Amino acid sequence: MTQTTDNIPLGMALMIGFCITAPMLDVFAKLAASDIPVGQITTIRFLLQALIMAPICGLMGLGLILPRALWGRVALRAALLIIATYFFIGAIRFMPIADALAIVFVEPFIILLAGKWLFGEEVGPRRLGAAAVGFAGVLLVIQPSFAAFGAVALMPLATAASFAAYILVTRQLSRQLHPVAMQFHTATTASIICVPVMVIANGTGWPTLDPVMPFGIHWLWLLGVGVFASLSHMMMTYALNFAPSATLAPLHYLEIVSATLVGLMVFGDFPNTVALAGIAVIVASGLYVIHRERVTARTNAPRH
Repeated sequence: MTQTTDNIPLGMALMIGFCITAPMLDVFAKLAASDIPVGQITTIRFLLQALIMAPICGLMGLGLILPRALWGRVALRAALLIIATYFFIGAIRFMPIADALAIVFVEPFIILLAGKWLFGEEVGPRRLGAAAVGFAGVLLVIQPSFAAFGAVALMPLATAASFAAYILVTRQLSRQLHPVAMQFHTATTASIICVPVMVIANGTGWPTLDPVMPFGIHWLWLLGVGVFASLSHMMMTYALNFAPSATLAPLHYLEIVSATLVGLMVFGDFPNTVALAGIAVIVASGLYVIHRERVTARTNAPRH
């Protein structure tokens, strides 16, 4: 699918919409996690997203059958997203959403280093230095969280690593699969993986996997997880259709701001001084990496 860039303001508006709605997914997941196992929330997130995306794919004429040649990569993408979702929900069950999300924002630095060491991409010393500073910012966020919550504070790092690999797989698939269809097939495949695990775990007593019957308000919280997962990712998908990723990347850091605000309003959570300093370091380092990538792209662009 060819990216269009003729409506950059709309693309930016959609990206801002993503940054506002994505933390609502986290809020509903955190609310549900007080009584519902993390694995069950993860499973329901994908089941609902598949159900929501199916009619959208049908209306768009995209088809609901995944080509056999793409099964392996879609399954890998789904597995990576399951891991990322599971560990993040497990983290925010105890941690403030903004703290966990800030740690996850180490993901661009992981992609940068993976590009250098795994794919031989040229990465200059300035971007490597910014990545090192970004990791230092993550340590500032982790330190108070580790003191308060123990090893749970390391779970967002697993989310970051999984999501970085997920992004790399997505880049390859995006050349062969419409982004809306990709969301549907990923959610469907993730459901196929997760549901049998829930069936096997039923009655085992495993605290994060043994499913329970939701009751009362829990149904609303679980519905919110599925709805906001679908809505936020649709916004990001279409934002990338209307504006270049380089234009939208700095806006993504607004998600930390909105996550801090909703965490404060709903749960009374607010990062302490050390964590706030770490968040500032991560954002500044990330924005510098984006700036250097733009400079490098301009420098390497062919001249006519």
